[in-house]
Amino acid sequence: MTFLITGGAGYIGAHVVRAMLLAGEEVVVLDDLSTGKAARVPEGVPLVIGSVLDRKFLDETFAEHRITGVVHLAGKKQVGESVEKPLHYYEENVGGLTVLLQAVAAAGVRNFLFSSSASVYGMPDVDLVTESTPCLPLSPYGETKLAGEWIVRAAGKAHGISTACLRYFNVAGAATPELADTGVFNLVPMIFERFDKGEGARIFGDDYATADGTCIRDYIHVADLAEAHVVAARKLVEWGAQGEYKDLTVNIGRGEGVSVREMVELVNEVTGHTDPAYAPAVSPRRAGDPAKVVASADRISAELGWKARHDVRDMITSAWEGWEAHRKA
Repeated sequence: MTFLITGGAGYIGAHVVRAMLLAGEEVVVLDDLSTGKAARVPEGVPLVIGSVLDRKFLDETFAEHRITGVVHLAGKKQVGESVEKPLHYYEENVGGLTVLLQAVAAAGVRNFLFSSSASVYGMPDVDLVTESTPCLPLSPYGETKLAGEWIVRAAGKAHGISTACLRYFNVAGAATPELADTGVFNLVPMIFERFDKGEGARIFGDDYATADGTCIRDYIHVADLAEAHVVAARKLVEWGAQGEYKDLTVNIGRGEGVSVREMVELVNEVTGHTDPAYAPAVSPRRAGDPAKVVASADRISAELGWKARHDVRDMITSAWEGWEAHRKA
């Protein structure tokens, strides 16, 4: 098996590449390097630079590297930006996926794993979000992920491709410092960036109907997330070897909620930012933020035997080590 990992030079993608290699799989990375970094791709792993919107490029890549499976992580991922540029998000995320699946079908590839998101659920009013919870996305980004799932499943049924859609919850941490998230779009690196400015974290809203008034989220270590990709990809291969082509949709989370205030306080403790100057500041709520979104991880445990191994402290500690390493580099 040779897996093509699109977006494999990104934060999550590089962790998936690492996990696949550690599991003994052969991989090829495809990335346009718009946000990814070539330095994240391990030595000896082929890196092909280009866009999933380029069908000729895809056909050549599939043929040259004899691709037999695809893990698709490439795409635009910022909720706020998607509101400002919805057409761009639909072109990149839905259009790019459509072109990629056309190339997959033409090449006879029979395994396809899609990077989806908990954003497909929108603002679910439930204690635990299961895969059967209604999908009502609130942003163009979430809409493109839900539409992507529809396209993946339809293409799988039409062309005999085993497919999996993995709905990520809130990803944090790093397997190694060099692979850490250096962007400032997720809570933990956003707090780190404020520390660098001599400021404390910003909490958006403390008047929610939760124990401490702040939003509750389910956080997953990126190394655990990457391992989930390995077991899912292998399940697709197993089905194919049995002559079965199925589809699987699962949440990737720990099934445990952590409030924003709890997360901020733990970040301050782990990083040593306990001076009052770094105390969090509360700002008004952001539109569209649900009070609580926590995954049910029962299906992935039952279907794939996967369970998260790292806790929130592990996520923060590894993320901080990576942040400091990149800052000093």
